[in-house]
Amino acid sequence: MSADAKPGTRAWQRMLSGRRLDLLDPSPGDIEIEDIAHGLARVARWNGQTHGAHAFSVAQHSVLVETIAAALAPGIDRQARLAALLHDAPEYVIGDLISPFKAAIGLDYKVFERRLLAAIHARFALPHPPADALVTLIKQADRIAAYHEATRLAGFTITEGERYFGPLVPLPADADALVAGLEALPVEAAQDSFLARFAALS
Repeated sequence: MSADAKPGTRAWQRMLSGRRLDLLDPSPGDIEIEDIAHGLARVARWNGQTHGAHAFSVAQHSVLVETIAAALAPGIDRQARLAALLHDAPEYVIGDLISPFKAAIGLDYKVFERRLLAAIHARFALPHPPADALVTLIKQADRIAAYHEATRLAGFTITEGERYFGPLVPLPADADALVAGLEALPVEAAQDSFLARFAALS
């Protein structure tokens, strides 16, 4: 049991793979990509407040961010693209809290999130912490993805999108076509898409 846990409390979660992940002291050996994909495909972005028959999942968002990152920096290698795909991977355990709620919770949440991301990076042989330039690129791609999700799916106006996520950034044709046709996928399709990108990059 982690030193952070009180005696008698359960600080682990059993995954469908059979792994038992210690939430306070996560081991890379207890992290499986199938568990990540399964969880992320069932976690809704925007607290589920999006148009369409299905929730827009973190799995689908992750594929979108990886695609945008590669469009912004065509020369990045597979390892960098994999880091982009996994940028929100801790949310398979902790869920997707909207930014205002993260700010209200404070630093402890962020420490926990970073600890889990470090274990995920170790599991898939990614440098941790990532290089500053890669962190900046992923954040930029994340903001662009959020802008399009917000304005196309979550009811934000263009003015609100630019206020909270920055001005619209032109994208290459393939990435632009992806955001232009943005719609929430069914759970299984989002899960399969995420796993397919992981397989291609790893």
